[in-house]
Amino acid sequence: MEYRKQAKLKIGAVELCDLPELEIEKLQMRVDTGAATSSLHVDNIKEYSEGKKNFVSFDLHPDIHNVDKIIHTAVEIEGTKTVKSSSADTEKRVVITTLLRLGGRLWPIKLTLTDRSEMTYMMLLGREAMEGKVLVDPEYENLLSIEDLDEEEDFPPDYEEE
Repeated sequence: MEYRKQAKLKIGAVELCDLPELEIEKLQMRVDTGAATSSLHVDNIKEYSEGKKNFVSFDLHPDIHNVDKIIHTAVEIEGTKTVKSSSADTEKRVVITTLLRLGGRLWPIKLTLTDRSEMTYMMLLGREAMEGKVLVDPEYENLLSIEDLDEEEDFPPDYEEE
């Protein structure tokens, strides 16, 4: 059997993704190569144990435009991580592992759970989740949505070079 390495996805600074195990589709996320870890906005985080396993329950808003829709879910805790924000504040966060679907590909990533309600995007994709899978072109957004366009002049107006 011959092993063939898959080409890396070329993505922009913002992309749509799915988190199928968390029942989230078409979530707009910020791609941040400056952040080591990925994070997801959740509410009502509660940690608990069942036997020797630790779990976390939380609420998700799968549709950012309809905050009335809430999914309550619980997953096993992978661990905890102290994260330093861009403003140098530190926070201890729960880490989970879940599947990320991006550009038709699916792979497991680690996510820290936090309150991102003051942020523009509910999810931030950090470099640990991208390693070996993607190349980032920060000049553009939503490259996976427009990758089928063959000619430069077919790009939307906000993608024109200055």
